[in-house]
Amino acid sequence: MRWRVVLLTSLLVLLLPACEQQPLPFPTPAQSDLVVLVQDGPLTYTADDTDKVIGLEHDLIEAFAQDLGVEVRYQVVPPEQTKAKLAAGKAHFAASWFSPDHNDGQQTSPPFLHSSDVLVQNEASLPIDELAELKGRTVHVMPGSRQAAAMAAIQASVPELQVAEYRAGTVFDLLQAVGDREVELALVDSALLDIAQQFLPAIQPTLIVGDPRPIAWLFGEKPNSELFARAQAFIERVQKDGTLARLEDRYLGHVHRLRPDDVGKFIERIETVLPKLRRHFYAAQASSGLDWRLLAAVAYHESQWDPNAVSPTGVRGIMMLTEETADRLGVSNRLDIRESILGGARYLDYLKNQLPSSAQEPDRTWLALAAYNIGPGHFNAARTLAKQLKADPDSWYEMKRILPLLAQPRYYEKLKAGRARGGEAVILAENIRSYYDILTRHEEPYRGTPSLSPQMLEMAGLAAGREPGLKR
Repeated sequence: MRWRVVLLTSLLVLLLPACEQQPLPFPTPAQSDLVVLVQDGPLTYTADDTDKVIGLEHDLIEAFAQDLGVEVRYQVVPPEQTKAKLAAGKAHFAASWFSPDHNDGQQTSPPFLHSSDVLVQNEASLPIDELAELKGRTVHVMPGSRQAAAMAAIQASVPELQVAEYRAGTVFDLLQAVGDREVELALVDSALLDIAQQFLPAIQPTLIVGDPRPIAWLFGEKPNSELFARAQAFIERVQKDGTLARLEDRYLGHVHRLRPDDVGKFIERIETVLPKLRRHFYAAQASSGLDWRLLAAVAYHESQWDPNAVSPTGVRGIMMLTEETADRLGVSNRLDIRESILGGARYLDYLKNQLPSSAQEPDRTWLALAAYNIGPGHFNAARTLAKQLKADPDSWYEMKRILPLLAQPRYYEKLKAGRARGGEAVILAENIRSYYDILTRHEEPYRGTPSLSPQMLEMAGLAAGREPGLKR
């Protein structure tokens, strides 16, 4: 009988390790995808209004998967389920703008960015300078967020501080509530606040809470060792080779360009001036294929949507075309709203088509905008200069550094095109990026038939003044 007990005990010892949940195997093209847990968010994983998935972390994950030679399978999960799913071997890692807690035994990648927790209030409120001033007040946070944990810890030292979870929408809805004075205070991530301030001019940061926190990928307590090592090496490499800097610039590089009063004025004109112009931008999209909101952003930057705008240098009209450019485009009257918008759209489309196929979106659009400002001759000279300086002429991130050099004698004296205000071209493109972002949040995309000519659109009644309402 005793030998049976010994045998049973031995079998249990052998079986116990097998009962423990093992990590997912290393993904390979032939066997499996890279499985990643994500949360829906503007910097992690979200869809734009064309249903294309975007996000800084999403793009970084895609680059990692390309490095591994595999496809990615995303699973959107709430934050409170992330660690349990990793522990159960349901995914390889999680990417949710995650800040590591080094006391919980979870393995993480090296940090690829840092962000802070920022207390936000309405612009009309008196500033808060220290945490003690939160006594008797209510701070709203997103459920399951890093900020919720931070405020729970602060409650112990600040009497009568109330913390409320905001469950009525996204973090941008929460910040909108602060701007509308429905919520007094909110604690949010600094990077998300930077984005929100582009289109919510009535909010302002008042206090940074705690130290900057690292952002990293979460691999759980027992990750696949080979994959974990590859991820460590990948993050370290993209920090050195510029990949990470380019991604950060793509999503955050332009967010500080506009002042709150600029944003407020623009939003007011979206509501009062744009309805009179919308049909012309629709027609321009139909004829050029360019997003009408991008064209509207260009027009606003150029003329503040003033069809009679004239500059001291002779450019005029809502799209501020030069006389030479207007002649080439067949625009007979630059002060005619429709002619100017259609001409500007054709010109921008032409400039985009002049770029090589190696220039990919969204860089392709920002590069074309810079050419719109300084002209194709000077822009091509900047591309030549970029190659001479070992920079990538197809990268907007790198061309932002090259274009201002066109105003320096030691560079422009060697170029056939001569001197140009390349720095102004950078400012134009970056401002238009911000105006375009705002418009995509206020205005629906135009779903009309791109193949229709402006004349056919006229016949169909588009120019008769049918105006959709603002995007809600």
